Amino acid sequence: MEEGGEGPKVLRRRCGTHSAEALAAAMAHQILTKMSAPAVFSTDERIGSLLDQSITRHMMSTLTDQGGKICAEYVWIGGNGGDVRSKGRTLDKMPEKPEDLPVWNYDGSSTGQAPGPTDSEVYLVARAIYKDPFRGGDNILVMCDTYEPPRIMPDGSVKEITPIPTNTRHAAAEIMKRAEDEEPWFGIEQEYTLLNALTKWPLGWPKGGYPAPQGPYYCAAGAGLSIARDICEVHYRCCLYAGIAISGVNGEVLPSQWEYQVGPVIGIAGGDQLWMSRYILHRICEMYNVECTFDPKPIPGDWNGAGGHVNYSTNGTRKEGTGWEVIQEHCAKLGKRHAVHIAAYGEGNERRMTGMHETSNMENFAWGVGNRACSIRVGRMVPVDKCGYYEDRRPASNLDPYVVTKLLVETTLLL
Repeated sequence: MEEGGEGPKVLRRRCGTHSAEALAAAMAHQILTKMSAPAVFSTDERIGSLLDQSITRHMMSTLTDQGGKICAEYVWIGGNGGDVRSKGRTLDKMPEKPEDLPVWNYDGSSTGQAPGPTDSEVYLVARAIYKDPFRGGDNILVMCDTYEPPRIMPDGSVKEITPIPTNTRHAAAEIMKRAEDEEPWFGIEQEYTLLNALTKWPLGWPKGGYPAPQGPYYCAAGAGLSIARDICEVHYRCCLYAGIAISGVNGEVLPSQWEYQVGPVIGIAGGDQLWMSRYILHRICEMYNVECTFDPKPIPGDWNGAGGHVNYSTNGTRKEGTGWEVIQEHCAKLGKRHAVHIAAYGEGNERRMTGMHETSNMENFAWGVGNRACSIRVGRMVPVDKCGYYEDRRPASNLDPYVVTKLLVETTLLL
């Protein structure tokens, strides 16, 4: 028997003169008690859509003839660097590539990306196309980046479009182009937390209170353990439909927190796909009337934060026989620019990277094999296989993937 358990003789004494059936029932109860999860209570919280979704479903499924037209939803990053904006337009035919799509514009003064109403126009340039899981059919989602429009200069010359300050994709694309021979691969782990949109408290948590401590929630199944799995599953399916390289999902340590992974993808596609996957997630949460936050520490105290770990490899690290040595060289380079990376790895990351809850202390750089409490984790099989990839565990869940992937390539391959 397990230490502290009761053997058959003790149970027999406790059952007294009762039947063998009673003895068997007592032993079964003891076994089930040991096997059961810690006491976690479900919630009676009910969240409903703002509108009747059945009407939407009826109209969208019935009116399928679009007269040969294509709906294109242009998506871009807003003025605070973390918000995603979008608007739709009608096309006469399906574009074969992003370059076939027209340049569009929007009111940058309403997104914090232009000086004011007298100079508010910002250009949208299409960069990647995905299938639209919301409109279906041949309709598309378009990932764009943002530019200042062309201007006529005092000498009569025309100044070409230039990226606005919040366009982090432009610089990242230039770095990826310079390093394309190394084929940098990225796998980004996006954690997020679901909130009650009215109270801003984690979904499924007791009102004004806390659930049972962490431990039973990670990758769990069951009422009170897995909260709002529907959102995770619908998002998973929508990303697959859209053509995003989503490679997996799981419940996280904090109750009402989930994770999905995008990758492996090459170069600038890492940033494009993560941003589009976030847009799709926000659209799904909108339908459920639930808020999604990428805050790196949504609940203070003895609760896990939310990260955006980036798994990274190059031709050099993947080369059999010598890749392990290249990974060690990369780690040495990353250590020398630790402060530069930390400064760009997510706002509020200092609340998460305390050295507790599976994080390293943001003040110090360290790397190790199989170590989740350091800056860079190398998988156990890498020293065995002498090649592979490594995980930068420093980025927060609100990372800008264009900025983070650019820095990784710049530091390890171009400096």
